[in-house]
Amino acid sequence: MEQPGGAMEPESLPAGRERPIGRGPKVRAAVLSATLAELAETGYAGLTVDNVAQRAGVHKTTVYRRWKDREALVLDALTEQVAADIPIPDTHAVETDLRELARSLVRMLTSPADRAVTIAMFSDAARVPEIGDVKRRFFADRFLRAEPVVTRAVERGELPAGTDPAELLKTLIAPIYLRLLITAEPVDETTADHAAQVALAAARAGALHPAGRERPSPAAGRSR
Repeated sequence: MEQPGGAMEPESLPAGRERPIGRGPKVRAAVLSATLAELAETGYAGLTVDNVAQRAGVHKTTVYRRWKDREALVLDALTEQVAADIPIPDTHAVETDLRELARSLVRMLTSPADRAVTIAMFSDAARVPEIGDVKRRFFADRFLRAEPVVTRAVERGELPAGTDPAELLKTLIAPIYLRLLITAEPVDETTADHAAQVALAAARAGALHPAGRERPSPAAGRSR
């Protein structure tokens, strides 16, 4: 049964009954897909492992073996989904890389199923404190995956040295999530392109260094 806070306690199988086979990629994919479907229908607060297992067509002990609690299950489902929907581009130019990242995010967030999952996660955040940890870990994973876009741009001389990948990516996605979740304005390809332009301009201006780090003065690096 599930413990308070979403933690799961493995359930013993009846004597003489074999454990169901559930370690293959097909079963994993079915469980993660079922998790996203449950999130869209019931939100995080209403999600139970029993219902996920039933929807996936597996025994709940199959879920227990791979995911220690509801938080780990949801985090895995979200990160895998987004990794598939938003591949990290390498167009050999930071401008087009950022534009493609932003457009992929918009395409994902405006699809009916993914939009429902996103809204459910954010709407439940005030009632379920553990969602905060899920979101922090989810975005940390996304920023880490996308870091090469920024490091390659610095190496090519397209962005100033010291540009912080996480700060740039936060600047890129902020206006998109603001429109979707706060102001309820339309979100489309134009939104994505504008977000990419703003993020790129801020990075090139040297405004996106790690939090707490002072921006280098214009005179830095000049010979005397």
